[in-house]
Amino acid sequence: MVRKSIVFIIAVIAFACNDASRYTIQGRISNAEGRYIYLDELKVTSTVNIDSVKLNKDGGFKFKGNVSYPSFFLLRLSENSKNFVTLLVDSAEQVEVSGDAANFSRDYQVKGSEGSALVQELNKQLSKTKHKLDSIRSLQISFRNEVGYEQQRKQWDTEYEQVRQAQISYSKKFVESHPFSMANVLALYQKFDDDTYVVQDLQSLKVAASALNSFFPESEHVKALYANTTKLMLDERNARLSKFIQQEGQNSPDIVLPDPDGKETALSSLRGKYVLLHFWASADKGSRIMNPVLAELYKKYHSQGFEIYQVSTDSNRYEWINAIDEDGLDWINVGDMEGSSVAVNTYNVTQLPFNYLLDKEGVIIGKNMQGPALDKLLGQVL
Repeated sequence: MVRKSIVFIIAVIAFACNDASRYTIQGRISNAEGRYIYLDELKVTSTVNIDSVKLNKDGGFKFKGNVSYPSFFLLRLSENSKNFVTLLVDSAEQVEVSGDAANFSRDYQVKGSEGSALVQELNKQLSKTKHKLDSIRSLQISFRNEVGYEQQRKQWDTEYEQVRQAQISYSKKFVESHPFSMANVLALYQKFDDDTYVVQDLQSLKVAASALNSFFPESEHVKALYANTTKLMLDERNARLSKFIQQEGQNSPDIVLPDPDGKETALSSLRGKYVLLHFWASADKGSRIMNPVLAELYKKYHSQGFEIYQVSTDSNRYEWINAIDEDGLDWINVGDMEGSSVAVNTYNVTQLPFNYLLDKEGVIIGKNMQGPALDKLLGQVL
């Protein structure tokens, strides 16, 4: 008897704990008796229907479910796929939504969910902004044939830009004020139109992506935001390098790093020679496979004015020196044993091995060239 009581108590506790982790989305929609309401989960590139219920005579409905982290949902009336509201629901939240079927998507009330309230705030603000922008554009079209239109158009253009900047400032401030809210995902992906994001500031993206990734690393939306931000950072770095090369007359940025004996050697000291600037690591299999190929090319072209400036991204000095000895690397090898991050970032190195071929003036004439292609180009220029 005692054992049965204990089992019953454990079962009750387990049920209570499980129920406590479940979210509830309930509410009432007026003028919608007998219709169906759908609950869809909003994925990165699609929506997945979770459940649907028929609204009772009072327009009431109720959904229950489980989430491990704040997730986006669409609460949608069946007769119009555009008549929906976006919710951001966390585990154990008791969300209450109410509105009228006629204008459900534009005018609804939500309680019990901080994330959903923030989503509503974001959507309302952007909707107001778009309405103002559309109004200004309508005026420009309506009065384009009127006397004095050109002067008036300039004023409208100024007003248009002011409205845009106000929205951008609002969105950036929102992101800064809610660093650990998943609502930031929506804020960062809102658009003025199909091609123009509201927030285009990479720093805002970096801060938000980093913060959210630390809190919700398993979220599909956070993973996508983090990957997108990483790509944008890479694109920006590529653009900076391209701009630098153009502004500096195609000359390569200088590198000054110590060799195995601690002697600092500058890349610029090799002007007058064709130089392969090569990034590698002793523990990288691809780098070690490439080394014998470089050795053959070095032996073939060194006497004709070819040099290799090999930058190690290692952090273990013993492994670095051991690899130099094992692979017979007779050219210039440098590295600070801290990843040579300055050189790596300057030359936008995103993989190993990686190289640039520089001419006698330090102009980059080849990028990430492999054995046959490098051999061919060296044969042409030397």
